[in-house]
Amino acid sequence: MKFGLTIFPTDYTINPIILAQEAEARGFESIFLPEHTHIPINRETPFPGGGDLPKEYSHTFDPFVTLGAIAASTKNIKLATGIALIVERDPIILAKEISTLDIISNGRVLLGVGGGWNREEMRNHGTLPERRWKLMRERIEAMKNLWTQDIAEYHGEFVNFNPLWQWPKPLQKPHPPIIVGGNGANTLKRVIRYGDEWMPIGNRGEYLNRIPELQELALESGRNTIPISVFGASSDEKSIIELANAGVDRAILRLRSKEKEQILPVLDQYTSLIETFSN
Repeated sequence: MKFGLTIFPTDYTINPIILAQEAEARGFESIFLPEHTHIPINRETPFPGGGDLPKEYSHTFDPFVTLGAIAASTKNIKLATGIALIVERDPIILAKEISTLDIISNGRVLLGVGGGWNREEMRNHGTLPERRWKLMRERIEAMKNLWTQDIAEYHGEFVNFNPLWQWPKPLQKPHPPIIVGGNGANTLKRVIRYGDEWMPIGNRGEYLNRIPELQELALESGRNTIPISVFGASSDEKSIIELANAGVDRAILRLRSKEKEQILPVLDQYTSLIETFSN
């Protein structure tokens, strides 16, 4: 079992560079950063976690700028988004940002992707919520072309560009792993169509019983077994054993958006899981 961490890095929490260095020193495999470009004040979309929207959602840092700083300050820990809101980003610019990050980090990027839940937020980016899934697919397909082809082009309903040159190409080949987040009805189809891994959310709905379905779909499509990460996994040993027995490859443990003095003791508690379950 691999162990990752996720946190909303903000202007009032532990410095994410220090967090990543401390996590790397303790043997954590990866750090996953979420994304919200902003939070609209007038919002009708309910928070999927229930209750009021936590403060950190409107304070979180840009994930790619932050991961770039972490890349320059660490050697081994993998740099992940959990998740990047592809429907709120230009694919040509994002493809270059990811390639650049993959090179300067010596091939440590994991690209967690999703369509998002905050409809007012995506509308402010010109995205129609009801069309976001096709938009996400086209943008990911377009980025794959940019990463793998010397002369790239893409022609879709939402993404359309004629032949062009773009370098650098990612260090990882053919590109950094694309980890499709979510537990929705059509998520597994999205994993098969354009993803490399699946990342269900640990506290939202049943997902363990969908793992056999995913692997069966992979077999039918001629693919190998698809790795699975659980985002926001429980940190008790019984739950970790259950994940391992179900075929989960990575447990991503949550950290609250707190200061260094409150975070480091939690890291130390989590480290015992690495010692117990890491291969």
